[in-house]
Amino acid sequence: MTATAPPAEAVEASAESAPRSGLRPWLSRHPLAAYALRRFGLYLIELWGALTVAFFFFRMIPGDPIQTLIQTLQQNYVYNQQASAEVIARYQHEFGLDGNIFTQYLKYMNNLILHGDLGPSLINYPTPAQNVILHSLPWTIGLLGISAVLAWVLGIIVGAVAGWRRGKAGSAIITNLSIALSHVPFFFVALILVYVFAYSLGMLPARSAYDSNISPGLSPAFIGSVLKYGLLPGLSIVVIGAFGWILSTRMLMVPVLGEDYLTYAEAKGLKPWRILTRYALRNCYLPQVTAFGISLGFIFNGNVLVEQLFNYPGLGTTLVTAIQQLDFNTILGVTDMAIFSVLTAVLLLDLLLPLLDPRVKYWK
Repeated sequence: MTATAPPAEAVEASAESAPRSGLRPWLSRHPLAAYALRRFGLYLIELWGALTVAFFFFRMIPGDPIQTLIQTLQQNYVYNQQASAEVIARYQHEFGLDGNIFTQYLKYMNNLILHGDLGPSLINYPTPAQNVILHSLPWTIGLLGISAVLAWVLGIIVGAVAGWRRGKAGSAIITNLSIALSHVPFFFVALILVYVFAYSLGMLPARSAYDSNISPGLSPAFIGSVLKYGLLPGLSIVVIGAFGWILSTRMLMVPVLGEDYLTYAEAKGLKPWRILTRYALRNCYLPQVTAFGISLGFIFNGNVLVEQLFNYPGLGTTLVTAIQQLDFNTILGVTDMAIFSVLTAVLLLDLLLPLLDPRVKYWK
């Protein structure tokens, strides 16, 4: 009795039905997870590359921060004579400036990644640079973060209505006004607001973040003071930022209005406001969500000129002071935070967009 070979179709079917194990087969069965892993790996490479470029760029700035620190200490009568070589060597080691530039780079990345340590701050020695940054960060988030959110929401709403009612007089006025003012610098609007509301009318304060006579805390008096002092700088950012969002939202809205699904929705008897919010605007807000996420990352830079104009104690003011005194640790800390926030915002958007819109598929 001779054995006969099974048909080729049966062999192929059994091979296909056999369980496949391992990482690659699992990733092939889960394309979204494979895309997320690839995107996260690319994010780590981008983050490392950006931090490396920032480190070497600021290390090439001419100047000696140690001599700047010693001169500051001499002016404050801490030193009465020239600093010795041992003192200079100790400061160089403490600030991570000893050895060649590659040794400094390895030491800096080791402290940053493993310990979260940026080193001491020159502008507030011997306070660590991360503490100086964390002290300024809430002011920047409170001012620029809330202002960016308000500008985005206002711009989306007004821009959608302006695009929906295109051809009307109000829409034309808003569009032309947005074109004219969307590229005006924030600080120019801030100067106008200060002149009108602070100096001419005397209604609002022109400088600082809160009343110095009130102790910081969660008391209603302090919160009201912070809101009052932050109204002018926040308003200067909201006004100009909103005009930019109005213009871009209207630009996205107008081409959508000619789509067949809107005509079908109108033929079904749906109300115009429902068509605008549930159909037209829904297909326009995805690019705006992407742009908004990236813009939120940039708030960690702070609007330097606005904060300088109002003497606001945010990251912008801290960055300017650090640059003036060659405080490399604080400069790199603010820059690294901006890099991390922008790249993280882009990563989160890349991961969320396929979930928000089924048409968006980055994986194969």
